[in-house]
Amino acid sequence: MTVVVGVDGSDISQRVVRRAIEEAGRRSTDLHVVHVFHPRMLGVAEVAYDWSSLAAAERRAVWDSVDGVMSRAAVPIETVDLEGYPPDTLVDYCNNVSAELLVLGTRGRGELASLIMGSTSHRAAQLARCDVLIVRPPA
Repeated sequence: MTVVVGVDGSDISQRVVRRAIEEAGRRSTDLHVVHVFHPRMLGVAEVAYDWSSLAAAERRAVWDSVDGVMSRAAVPIETVDLEGYPPDTLVDYCNNVSAELLVLGTRGRGELASLIMGSTSHRAAQLARCDVLIVRPPA
C-alpha cells in the first residue's frame, strides 16, 4: 500500500508533506508526493502560450518548496508530476497505485471562496476510494 500526498507549492505544502511522512512511517509504507499542473489554476487566460515552460517553472518551484522536508524523511519517497484537474487527477492516481491514504492541505478560504475558486481537498474527499486526511493551516 501507498500513502499519496498532493502538493502545490502553497504555504501549507511543507506542513502537509511532514504529516504525510508521519503517516507513511506509521504504516511502514512508501510515500508518493504528487504535483498536478493545471494552467487554469494559475488564472492564466487561454492564449497561445508555451505551457511546457510554465509547467516546468511551476514544477521547479513546487519541488524546491518541499525538498528540504522530503530530504529528511525516513520513508521511501517517489515524486510524481501529472497534468490535469488536480482533485480528479489525484484521485485517479490514488486508485491506480491502490493508495490507502491521500493527504491534502486546505487553505481555509471559507465556503464562498471555495465555491468560486474550487476546493481540491473537498472534491478529492468526495471522490476518493481511500481515506483522506486534510491538513489545516496553523491557527
